[in-house]
Amino acid sequence: MTDIKVVVREGALPGRLPVRDLARACVSACALAGAELGAVRAGLREVPEVRVDDGAVATAFVSERHLLINGRAPVTFAPLSRFWRTADGWVRTHANYPHHRERLLSALGVPEADVERALAERSALDVEEAVYAAGGLAVAVRTPEEWAAHPQAVAVAERPLVERELLDTARARALPPLPPAPLLPAAGVRVLDLTRVIAGPVATRTLALLGADVLRVDPPGTPELPDQHADTGFGKRSAALDLTRDRRAFEELLATADVVVTGYRPGALDRFGLSPEALVERRPGLVVAQLSAWGAYGPWGGRRGFDSLVQAATGIAVVEGTPEQPGALPAQALDHGTGYLLAAAVLRELTERLSEGYGRVVRLALARTALWLTGGIDASAASGPAYEGPEQWLADTDSALGRLRYALPPVAFAGGPVDWARPPGVWGSDPARWDPV
Repeated sequence: MTDIKVVVREGALPGRLPVRDLARACVSACALAGAELGAVRAGLREVPEVRVDDGAVATAFVSERHLLINGRAPVTFAPLSRFWRTADGWVRTHANYPHHRERLLSALGVPEADVERALAERSALDVEEAVYAAGGLAVAVRTPEEWAAHPQAVAVAERPLVERELLDTARARALPPLPPAPLLPAAGVRVLDLTRVIAGPVATRTLALLGADVLRVDPPGTPELPDQHADTGFGKRSAALDLTRDRRAFEELLATADVVVTGYRPGALDRFGLSPEALVERRPGLVVAQLSAWGAYGPWGGRRGFDSLVQAATGIAVVEGTPEQPGALPAQALDHGTGYLLAAAVLRELTERLSEGYGRVVRLALARTALWLTGGIDASAASGPAYEGPEQWLADTDSALGRLRYALPPVAFAGGPVDWARPPGVWGSDPARWDPV
């Protein structure tokens, strides 16, 4: 059995819910999956020892807060992304992107200056439905009991934390053997990254750390928030591609891809022929990884969502708050945790594909990770020293964006990488092609 060496640090990611345990478990699963794939590909007799330090994990789980670009702190939540009082409780809105802000204001029928007044006059559930009907993002703050009775919660509870399915019987492209040092388990693996925001990009950032050639592809008209892209862009390249016009370029990428990771609203990419079944039909043996907020099932299966909204809907905001107002986890732990679990799932599928073949799909949802967190995490560990701050897990590098201060990766095993091979670049500035082999 592979050893996992854990350094427990008291005070890391403090909260009423076991956030530190969830974060440690997710990173441990990812590091172990990487070490196992590396051992198979390098022909090692034993799987390298996995090392997990709560300090590194806690620092990485708030990587977006530690990022400095030429000394400037990142821009995080926009003014309209917050909790608001309603006539009967609270609602959480998300309006970081300009189009979400416009849809929120359209649904409320007021200018930004009057949002607080307008929300105070309406019920939380009325706001939730009206804003979603307008294509915006808002959820009523629910207690854990209220969420447990919701039909979407019932649907989520019926699913495993990581869903897996075989999609074909094709033999996958053979991956070349690896040298034992440095051990890069995903070297030679080509990953098409069709994700945004945090969870999906954290997963693909981790695959890039482990040696994968990760190409993030975005539509040219809707750029990612710059600081968010910088934080999750380590190890990757970034291309802009219009799937309605540049279809040939995308198909050429898909033709030699090993993994496709998607993070858009369930069904949103199907019209482009990007459902798992359609992808595997064109690229037999492909591993497809799908991420969503609420799950691709149940009455909310087609809804958009973000970590902050899932925390509000599932009762986490109530548990972490006070009688006076809702609260939040010490990190966007649903995003980060699900991101590491998604990377772990991809690594496991790659390992099994080496011997079995088959196209595969894995599916994860932030709401399912939230259920795991609120149900209690079985990740007990001995006590240890106090977490005294992030300094030893931060590093500096030059990049096309300027001088960066950033959080180091928490995924570690003997002989493995300790940092990314390249810093993030400018959004959409790379050609839509794979690195030469």
